[in-house]
Amino acid sequence: MKIVSTNIGERKEINYKGTIVTTGIYKYTVDNPIFLDVEDVKGDAICDRENHGGVLQAIYGYSLKHYEYWKSVYPNVDFEMGMFGENLTIDDLDETKIHAGDTFKVGETILEATVQREPCYKLGVRFNKMSIVKKFWKTTFCGVYFKVLQTGFVKSGDEFIQIKSCPENPTIADLYVAKRILNGIS
Repeated sequence: MKIVSTNIGERKEINYKGTIVTTGIYKYTVDNPIFLDVEDVKGDAICDRENHGGVLQAIYGYSLKHYEYWKSVYPNVDFEMGMFGENLTIDDLDETKIHAGDTFKVGETILEATVQREPCYKLGVRFNKMSIVKKFWKTTFCGVYFKVLQTGFVKSGDEFIQIKSCPENPTIADLYVAKRILNGIS
C-alpha cells in the first residue's frame, strides 16, 4: 500500500436544514508533506472533536479503490481526493484485511489501525446527496482511523509497510458491521 494523496481542510460553515454548522469534511489535496501528530494532522481542521481526532482517531485513511465503486454509484459527482474527509488517500486500503492493532511504518511515522469511520450527515452535505450516508453504511468501505505511535511527516508516494499484525483482533470491517447491527441500520 502507498499514499496517493495527502489531504487537509479548513473550517467551513454550512447551512444544514436552516442551521449553520461548522465542519472540516471539505479536505483537498496538498503537495507538501503533512505532519501527523498525536491527535490530528497539523493544519487540518477538526470541528467535531467528539467524533473525529483525538488519540484513537488522529488520522483517517480511505482507499482509492473505493472511489471507483462510488463513482459508479454517483456518476455525476465531481470526485477529488479527500472527498470522504480522509487525510490519507491510500491506493489499496482494505478494511476486510486490516485488524485493529495492525501497525505500519509510513514516511517518518508509525501508525496503528484502531477503529472504523462511521458516516454522518456531513458526508451527505459534502456529496450534496444525503443518500450516500445510508449507502455508505451498507458497504464495508468505511476507511480506517489510525493512532499515531510515532509522529512525523508523510507525503504522497510513501509506502505503508506493515510492521505488526494482529490477526487475533477483529478486522476494521468486522467492527463496522457490528456497529451497523448495533445501530439497527438495515
